[in-house]
Amino acid sequence: MASFSFGAGNARKLATIPLYAAGRMLTLLVPRSRDQWVFGCAVGIGDGALAVWEQAAADDRRAVWLVGTAREARDAAARGIPSIPKRSMRGLWRTARARVIVVTHGFGDVNRYAVSGAYVVQLWHGIPLKRIGLDSLETLRTPGVLARTPAAVPVRVLLRAMFRGAARRIRLLPAASHLVRGRLESAFALPDRSVPVTGEPRVDVLSRGTAADRRTAARAAIARAVPRAPHQGALVLYAPTWRDGAVDPAVPTPEEWARIVDVLDRRDATLLVRSHPLGAGDYVPPFPTPRVQALGSDLVSDITPLLPGLDALVTDYSSLAFDAALVPLPTLFLAPDVDAYARRRGFYGTYRDVAGDDWAPGWAEAAGQLDALLGDPAERARLIARASALSARVHAFRDGRNAQRVYRAILAGTAQDARPREGNG
Repeated sequence: MASFSFGAGNARKLATIPLYAAGRMLTLLVPRSRDQWVFGCAVGIGDGALAVWEQAAADDRRAVWLVGTAREARDAAARGIPSIPKRSMRGLWRTARARVIVVTHGFGDVNRYAVSGAYVVQLWHGIPLKRIGLDSLETLRTPGVLARTPAAVPVRVLLRAMFRGAARRIRLLPAASHLVRGRLESAFALPDRSVPVTGEPRVDVLSRGTAADRRTAARAAIARAVPRAPHQGALVLYAPTWRDGAVDPAVPTPEEWARIVDVLDRRDATLLVRSHPLGAGDYVPPFPTPRVQALGSDLVSDITPLLPGLDALVTDYSSLAFDAALVPLPTLFLAPDVDAYARRRGFYGTYRDVAGDDWAPGWAEAAGQLDALLGDPAERARLIARASALSARVHAFRDGRNAQRVYRAILAGTAQDARPREGNG
């Protein structure tokens, strides 16, 4: 079952309006430091926030990571990153005092009530295929109880106003390319100057060093995360998209599991299943097999560095397809509910623009495609070429220096952004 939905999240947002108001009063009274930075990331110590952190740390910035769990605190300590709980009074105070705030998902990555007035850098967490933000009605979904009352329309108007108000606090939202820039400007209602084309820091790891070195490091990381999986053969990652609390239509039936595992056995392959962090499907075969292993966010918070160690990706509407294209990794698309998903969430462009004309409507077809991919060098070459073409469309940079460009953009923006309330430290 999903652990989050936009309806439930919006209900909590409405209930905490007084806290937002109190936080706004705090940030009006408390001057921000000239040089303090705070970082946060919803999925842990990783993603683009970690890439930018490394740039800031190398420049001796006064920075701290705001963590939400004991595990995140341990992960930060293991990397030598100072951290404090984001929901504590210290977390509130450091957020209120920070000159620069770096997040990857939303203001809840830090202390959400104290971001007003800071130079907010929203790195986001992937190139959007499905519509996001103001471009998606799903983002503004009315809480379940209110949705069936006359209050639904004014509540939706209030939620839209709150979202726009929050988006206006974003000073920098890096884009992977000009194509992606247009999507982000629309989704967050931001001006051109706030959405520079710098490349995504989160994917720098896919361009640094040699391809052989990246694959060796990724394979070693996968072996540590899933020690019971066979690691000599092919590794296939299945990454289904979160469906906002709805039942996942792609969970295999017992017959489909038998077909999937038959392909894996014959091709000496292992299927690593990574459900979305906000929800999980029942991806456990009804019979024992080492050929299917879970690789959830509880085992690996940031999957991006592991992509070079894979031999194929299976997904539906995930932005992971764009990341994998940088490897380049052959990708199969499994979309049993594409029409319904398009009506509910919508796409930027069309699904065909990314998935081509041969996406699978179910696991029977997907297993056949996987069999061909793992067994036919010509089919593998075709899918790698498709991934490379996709990467060329959406990634303006492939030099491993995206984080550097973002860091320089932050410094330039803060240098031009003199604030009369700025304190001395």
